[in-house]
Order: sequence, then structure tokens, then C-alpha cells
Amino acid sequence: MLIATWNINGVKARLETLLAWLDERQPDVVGLQEIKSVDETFPRGEFESRGWHVETHGQKGFNGVALLSKEKPLSIERRLPGDDADEQSRFIEGVWALGDHRIRIASLYLPNGNPLGTEKFSYKLGWMRRLEQHAKLRLSEEMPFVLAGDYNVIPQPEDARNAAAWVDDALFQSESREAYRRLLNLGLTDAVRATTDRPGTYTFWDYQAGAWQRDNGIRIDHVLLSPEAARWLKSVVIDRHVRDWEKPSDHVPVVVEITAD
Repeated sequence: MLIATWNINGVKARLETLLAWLDERQPDVVGLQEIKSVDETFPRGEFESRGWHVETHGQKGFNGVALLSKEKPLSIERRLPGDDADEQSRFIEGVWALGDHRIRIASLYLPNGNPLGTEKFSYKLGWMRRLEQHAKLRLSEEMPFVLAGDYNVIPQPEDARNAAAWVDDALFQSESREAYRRLLNLGLTDAVRATTDRPGTYTFWDYQAGAWQRDNGIRIDHVLLSPEAARWLKSVVIDRHVRDWEKPSDHVPVVVEITAD
């Protein structure tokens, strides 16, 4: 099973790029972030005509997440629990059959948190606490699960070409990184770092200042696996080449291969 995550940065603006990548990669399930579309105007027909099942949790103009899959999910849940007043569309998860097993897969778009010292950073940390509580619940159920998405967290200095440039950014604050480590300390596995410690392993390059051309990147798109899913992990690929395509997102897909026992 191929499970992918991609912050598409506007599904309508990147539609042809996304369709081309889906044709090329053929993932079984892909979580999208920043679809920037309400559910009613998501271009689902473009995907359904190619055989994809579409589930969305959209929001007008910004945010929004989706799950595309070759097979219809057994169930879908929208919204991260823990704050009924939170109206931002940042979380969707579904359950799929995997042979004789079941696997839960989530697509999440964690808040950016900038600028520091504002309610946006407090919201980011609060969202991460809710995610931690949700992960604890899912771990107690002992069903294999995957938390995939744009975490907007640079976990370690080696996850940035120039870590010093990010010291005043919410993505690299100690509180953000500690919250990410708390997720790992629950028993979750960072799929990328479980398969490589290679320098220059990035998933995002800003549009500004020639960041892509200079490989001035960061790793903020993560796939975290429960222990039951981690034992099935076979490989991880970061599809860097799509950043060179016409009208690219500033993120690239991360693709995880798992094979159930």
C-alpha cells in the first residue's frame, strides 16, 4: 500500500500538476492539505472520472484537507476533537481495508503559528495538544494508523538547510519542536527518519529568493506511524522532482510504502 501526503497549496491552481502526479505515482491513499476550496466547489469530477474516491473537509480561501483513494473508505471522520469552537478545516481521517486488516489514515494541516507572540502561536500549540490527545486515543485502540500531513514543524536543525534563519519562526520554536517530540514519545515513528538520516532531506522550498534553485529547503511534511503500522514500513520516497514542474506547490509529496503481514 502506498500512502502519500502533499500540501498542494490550492487544488484548483495545481489541478493539472496533481493529476499528472497521481497518474505517475498511483498511490493507494493520498492526503492533501491547503486545498483552499469548500467541499461544494472541489473539482471532484476530475478525480472521480479517473477512478479516485474523494473525501474533503474544505474551507473557503484557505486551509482545507482531503483524502483521495483508489478504494472507498470504510468510514470517514472530519475535524480534530477537543475544541468544538474551532472552525478551521485542518483534519480528516478514514479507515480502509488492507488485506485482512484495517488501517486508519489521517490528513492534517497543522497551524503555522506565525507571528510569534500572537494568538496564532497559542492556537498552534493548543492544536498540537489536541493532536497528542487524539493520538493517545487512537493508540489505545490498537488499530494501525498513520498521521500524515503538513505539520509546520522543523523537528531538528538538520531538517533545514539553514536552521539559523528559522530561529525566530514558529516552525522552529522550542515549544513547537517539543510538542512534536511528545508525539514521537507516545510511540509514533517518523517514517522519513526511520528510513534515512541523509542530509538535505527536505519537503518544502519557498517560492522566494531562489530557495528551490539553491536547495534552501526544510522538512515540515511528516508521516507518523503507530507501532502497528511502523512494523509494516517498507520504504519512503520524497518526490522532489515535482517541484520542478510547471506551477508547482512549494511542498512536494512524501510517499510511504507499507505491506501488511
